[in-house]
Amino acid sequence: MDALYTAEALATGGGRDGHVRTSDGQLDLDLAVPKDMGGAGGAANPELLFAAGYSACFHGALQAVARAEKAQLGESSVGAKVSIGSDGNGGFKLAVVLEVVIPDLPHGEAQALADKAHQVCPYSNATRGNIEVEVNVVDD
Repeated sequence: MDALYTAEALATGGGRDGHVRTSDGQLDLDLAVPKDMGGAGGAANPELLFAAGYSACFHGALQAVARAEKAQLGESSVGAKVSIGSDGNGGFKLAVVLEVVIPDLPHGEAQALADKAHQVCPYSNATRGNIEVEVNVVDD
């Protein structure tokens, strides 16, 4: 791969109860295990960061697909729900639900654009075959 950009981050402290900082200083966050997982909560966690990254990346892919197809997205948005759970073998796995809102297009057209975005989004390509990813167009 000919890299266009490389992000760099360093995690320190207690892993999920530690700290993460990017080399450029744009992110500098304490981390905490969510209360739902038995932790203190009250700080960011890897799943939150993944959800933020995936939703932004997918929205960018959706916009690129729409431009190529000369479709107008209007006030579109993409939400990501990232879940973590047991894999049944002593480990953990992730699942993602992407919720795409394109209020200015009929549902079928919006779903077709979202499906095409799912084929070009780098996060979708990285996770394909590794975790469950559901792409849903929702009417706002």
